[in-house]
Amino acid sequence: MTSVSSSIYNTNMRELKKEEMFDWDAANSEKSWIKHGVTNEESEEAFFDPNKRNWIDTPHSKSEKRYIILGKTKKDRLLFIVFTLRYGRIRVISARDANRREKQMYEEAKKA
Repeated sequence: MTSVSSSIYNTNMRELKKEEMFDWDAANSEKSWIKHGVTNEESEEAFFDPNKRNWIDTPHSKSEKRYIILGKTKKDRLLFIVFTLRYGRIRVISARDANRREKQMYEEAKKA
C-alpha cells in the first residue's frame, strides 16, 4: 500500500463517502475505547491528517494484510492505528495513543 490519502478511493476510483469508508467491528471498537479511550470518530479523524504516516504491518500480516497509520485527530491527539482493508473498506483493529518513539517518527517524517 502506498498511501491512505485524504481522499480514499475504492477499486473503481469512485471517491468514497466517509460513511462508506469504515467498517466497524463492535469488539474492536469496544476494546479501543476501554483499553485506550479512543472513539471510532477519533480513529477516523487520524486517516484525514494531511501529515499522516502509514506502512504495512508485515510481522502481523499472516492471514490478511495489516497496516499501521500514525495520524493526528482534530484535538491534536496522535494515534497509532492498526487496520486492514476488507471489501474496499477500512476496518480498524486497534487504536491507541502513539508512544514516544512513534511520536518522534511522526515528527521527523513531517519535517522531511
